[in-house]
Amino acid sequence: MSLIDDFLFEPIEAWEQLPADIVLGDVAGIAVDSKDRIYLFNRGAHPVVVMNRDGGFLHAWGQGVFTNPHGASIGPDDSLYLTDNGDHTVRKFTPEGKLLLEIGVPGQPSPSMSNVPFCRCTHTALSPTGDIYVSDGYGNACVHKFSPDGKLLKTWGKPGTREGEFNLPHNICCDADGFVYVADRENHRVQVFDADGTYLRQINNLHRPCGLCITGGPKPHVLVGELGPYMAVNHATPNLGPRVMILDNDGKLINRLGTEKPGTTPGAFVAPHSVALDSQGDLYVGEVIANDWAAVFPGTPRPETLRRMQKFKRIKS
Repeated sequence: MSLIDDFLFEPIEAWEQLPADIVLGDVAGIAVDSKDRIYLFNRGAHPVVVMNRDGGFLHAWGQGVFTNPHGASIGPDDSLYLTDNGDHTVRKFTPEGKLLLEIGVPGQPSPSMSNVPFCRCTHTALSPTGDIYVSDGYGNACVHKFSPDGKLLKTWGKPGTREGEFNLPHNICCDADGFVYVADRENHRVQVFDADGTYLRQINNLHRPCGLCITGGPKPHVLVGELGPYMAVNHATPNLGPRVMILDNDGKLINRLGTEKPGTTPGAFVAPHSVALDSQGDLYVGEVIANDWAAVFPGTPRPETLRRMQKFKRIKS
C-alpha cells in the first residue's frame, strides 16, 4: 500500500457489534452523518441499522418499508436519503426513521429508457444548496435533479458511451462546489457535471465503478468501489477488481485496497457496492456478497455466514 497523501488503511476485523436478533443482509448503501453515526442500508430483516464509529449498535428501523435497498446518502441536516431500486422510490427520513419526503410511486416504475423518474433508480446525492440528484440507472440511463421539496427540475442523459451518456449510472455524489459525480458503471468511468448537467470531464482507468464517495473541500479525492469481472471471457483475469480505488480529483491513483482476485479475508472484497468516510477519515465498505456470490465464484456453494461490510482505519503517516 502507498503512503501518498496519508491514504493508508488497515482493516478492523469484526467491527460491528450487533445484538443476536439483528442480522445484516447485503449492505447496499452506507451513509455517515455529522455525529459519525453509520447507517447500514441493508437487505436483511432490519433495513436500516445504525451504529456508532466504534461498532456499537444504536438502533434499527425500516422493517416492511423497502423492497430492495440500494443507495444511502446524508443531507446537511443529517436527513437520510434512501434509494430503493425495487420499488422505484427515493425517501427522505429523519435519523430516527420518520418519513419526511417520498419521490416516486412505490411499485409503479416508469417505462424503460423513457427518462421519466423512476425505473430502478440507484442512488441519491444532495447539492450544497439542498437540491436532490438521483441516478436512475437500471431501467433508465439518466440523472434527475429535484428541488429540496421534490419537484423535478431537470433530467439529463441517455443510453450510450459518449460524453454525457450513460451505461448504468450506478452512484452519484456532489462536492462542496456543487459539481456532480456519476459512477457510469458499465462505461468504466466517473463523469463529472456542473449543477445543471453540463458535462465537464471524466475519470477513466476504472473497472465497473459501483460505490462512490468524495472527500470535502475544493478538488476532493474520489473513492471508488470497483466490481470485478463477471463475464466468462475475463472472469479469471487478475488485477481487475473487486477493490476500492482512492484517486485525486484528476483521476491520478493515490492508493487501492483489495487483492489481485476476489476473496473473503480481511481487506479483500467480493462485491464492494457502497463506500463512505467518517469525520476521522476511517473508511466503511458495504458489499452485496450474497447477491453476487454466484457471479464472482461460479459453481462454488455460498457459505452460510458472509461478511457484509468492512471498516478500515485510516493510518496517519
